Amino acid sequence: MGANGRKFIASFSGGKDSTLALYKAMQVGEALGLIVMFEEEGQRSRAHGMPQEIVKAQAESIGLPIFSAATSWTEYEPNLMRLLGKAKQQGAEVLVSGDIDVPAHGNWLDRVTQNAGLKLGMPLWEMGHREVVEQFIGLGFVTIIVSVNLTKGMNEEDLGRTLTLEYVKELEDRGIDPCGESGEFHTTVIDGPLFKNPIPVRKCAIIKDEKYAYLPLELDNEANHP
Repeated sequence: MGANGRKFIASFSGGKDSTLALYKAMQVGEALGLIVMFEEEGQRSRAHGMPQEIVKAQAESIGLPIFSAATSWTEYEPNLMRLLGKAKQQGAEVLVSGDIDVPAHGNWLDRVTQNAGLKLGMPLWEMGHREVVEQFIGLGFVTIIVSVNLTKGMNEEDLGRTLTLEYVKELEDRGIDPCGESGEFHTTVIDGPLFKNPIPVRKCAIIKDEKYAYLPLELDNEANHP
């Protein structure tokens, strides 16, 4: 099922799951681009609130174009359908998603991709959560925690930490899903086997918003120009 021998477009948040799904799909199929949905003003991604410049730097380092739209949540589906239609016109046969085991979301994606005339590929579907992060880390990907839900066992001190096997064990010991599948945390990938070069980022001041805390990142352009 999925991208085997097919051209595909990948839903991309810049986080670990979508990156690992993209990596797996690129081993067996041909990637045409990344689908990224931005907030209405177009400055930050809908999924993880990543600045547009960092998402663009990720895509550039991976070597794939971005199919993007700035959208409200109410207009999300029609805008996504438009992008899927554009990708299909360019030869895409499959939409690849990093979902692991969220049935409601999976069913929604099933419907959307069918309506767009595409197949749905989910390389991580029903994998064990620890297996997902172990594969991700073992492949050499580097990702940092950029948002946490303070009501689900995470705290401000987790922000900016790199996902390692030791840290995964610590999270599990704290009763936290190592994939953050219940929204405990989100990540941004800054290096790994898909990337031609690491993404240079600058960590900004932490922002707290009720039950969430965020670590804003900026592209550190000076890192490439000493």
